[in-house]
Amino acid sequence: MKFAYLIEPPFNFTNVAGNVTGCDVELAKYIYKELGIADFEPVETEFAELLSGLADGRWRMTTGLFGTDERREHALFSRPIWALPDGLLVEKGNPHTLTGYKSVAENAHIRLAVIRDQFQHRSALEFGVSEDQIAIFETYTEAAKSVIEGSVDVHASVARAHGGFIEHNPDWKLDLVIVPEEEKPPAFGSFAFSLNDKELLSEVDDVLASFLGTDAHRTMVAEFGF
Repeated sequence: MKFAYLIEPPFNFTNVAGNVTGCDVELAKYIYKELGIADFEPVETEFAELLSGLADGRWRMTTGLFGTDERREHALFSRPIWALPDGLLVEKGNPHTLTGYKSVAENAHIRLAVIRDQFQHRSALEFGVSEDQIAIFETYTEAAKSVIEGSVDVHASVARAHGGFIEHNPDWKLDLVIVPEEEKPPAFGSFAFSLNDKELLSEVDDVLASFLGTDAHRTMVAEFGF
């Protein structure tokens, strides 16, 4: 049973022992064990491949995604596994004094990095950031490096992803700016499945219904900063 993930701490990453872990990975492992699935096989991929990989059978379940209306045309989504705000990854000290998407839109000289097909690209456009200001990358690490190298000024993603990246890379001299709730409320993320995999989705939702919010679940995700 293959599980598709991205290198994006604290959701999914490889630890010092060389093992794939993270809050989404550990939750998926727990679900598979509860369902009696002996072989948990994590498969690293790029964000743009997650849903197409479900459709062509490369994997059965993906790491948590925002279940937008557009994505629901191509995949099924579990009950939510987390709710998180967006954030901006900036140079240490936030030299451009950015506060959220609106502050990026108000300064035409600011360059914003996003990952291909991620929800933050759409959010930026909705807040008035122009396409000319946006640079698209395939992976989180590439986008983060672009901030350090100065080819962009800021990277928009989930705030907890930025926090996890900063924790894992303290020498990169980066800061996190959380997009204020009044600008954009936290959004729900869910595991994704093929449109033809309704039985697996139902089984996963049953496990989640009895596990989410328990002491065991809280202990599991506390390790990753939740």
